[in-house]
Amino acid sequence: MEWNLSKKEKEQNDIILKEIVLCNLIGEIACVLAERLKTEPLLALQLFYESNTCRQLHDRSTGLYLFSAGYIAEDYIREKTR
Repeated sequence: MEWNLSKKEKEQNDIILKEIVLCNLIGEIACVLAERLKTEPLLALQLFYESNTCRQLHDRSTGLYLFSAGYIAEDYIREKTR
């Protein structure tokens, strides 16, 4: 099947797919944090979004997005216990 997408359309699709994957990963992180912190997933999500770990996750140059949800959750916990 040939899609016949322009270079710009392919780049836009790539950006969209990366955002979808990142959103999914953040949801997984919130669930892991909720379980480990014994709290509600929505609160865990809010706490994570306010963290330096989340900022690093959104900065592709850190490579943090390549790690598992469990690893990133532990990174968040380490950040908050320093």
